Amino acid sequence: MLSKEVAKLINEQVNQEFYSSYLYLNYSNYYKEEGLEGFGQWFYVQAKEEWDHAIQFIEYLHDNGESVILNTIQAPDNKPENFLDPLKGTVNHERLVTSLVHKIYETAHLTRDFRTMQFLDWFVKEQGEEEKTAEDLFKKFELFGSDPKSLYLLDNELGARVYTPLNNNR
Repeated sequence: MLSKEVAKLINEQVNQEFYSSYLYLNYSNYYKEEGLEGFGQWFYVQAKEEWDHAIQFIEYLHDNGESVILNTIQAPDNKPENFLDPLKGTVNHERLVTSLVHKIYETAHLTRDFRTMQFLDWFVKEQGEEEKTAEDLFKKFELFGSDPKSLYLLDNELGARVYTPLNNNR
């Protein structure tokens, strides 16, 4: 059985993951409207992955006899001002999500909720990958984004990203 605090934090994480999906869908729309279809595709796939993460947390709550509390999802901030803004925003956002996952993990540890800790192990690893990917993309853009030919190649590279549904066996 989950402690009330762990259940509360997981419910908050559900809503955070849905917000992440909205945020990345917003970035996807921005890039597509600006003609960078590859960047748009990359963020579209990212939005779908974040949605999957929310569903995984929901299923975990159900599997542990807890209610799911869906709150209003805040709309993302205004449209980015330049191509670099979403990339900076992604790095910062992924760091925030990592801190929230760590908070749930720490609370589960303090309450000796080993099942939740085991469930969160995948998310801890995933967040490490998410942060690195976001940082790498930001660095690539800083290096190549001002050169039209390089930006074109980077856009094509990002456009090759394909959505793969989350495997429930983690």
